[in-house]
Amino acid sequence: MFHTTIKVDTHGEGEIVDLTPRVAQAVAESGVREGLANVFVAGSTAAVTTIEYEPGVLTDLSRALAVIAPADISYAHDAAWGDGNGRSHVRAAIVGPSLSVPVIGGALGCGTWQQIVLLELDVRSRRERTVYVTVTG
Repeated sequence: MFHTTIKVDTHGEGEIVDLTPRVAQAVAESGVREGLANVFVAGSTAAVTTIEYEPGVLTDLSRALAVIAPADISYAHDAAWGDGNGRSHVRAAIVGPSLSVPVIGGALGCGTWQQIVLLELDVRSRRERTVYVTVTG
């Protein structure tokens, strides 16, 4: 088993960060040839997923999340805490904080157009995110 931490500075709601090169580096450093790479973001207002890291589909994803949890409705969380990020929590819960990717022949088993991304969903203008990568095999 191999474990590493990736720190990511984000700059506002809607930012999408391609983590693929850093996760691939973790897999290479692990020496694991066959197994799984688990990627987990700590925090309840960020998420990780896979997507084609292309401007059009990134815009489509952001728009879809805005439809699912719009900014212009009230959230019970906002009423309780007054921080205005109820939608951030809902969006993060829907996408999820983790994913597992197969390690095949010492490399990530992603498809040709499939990248691992961090979604910054918090309304704050800046966050430092901690992403844990665990490679087992």
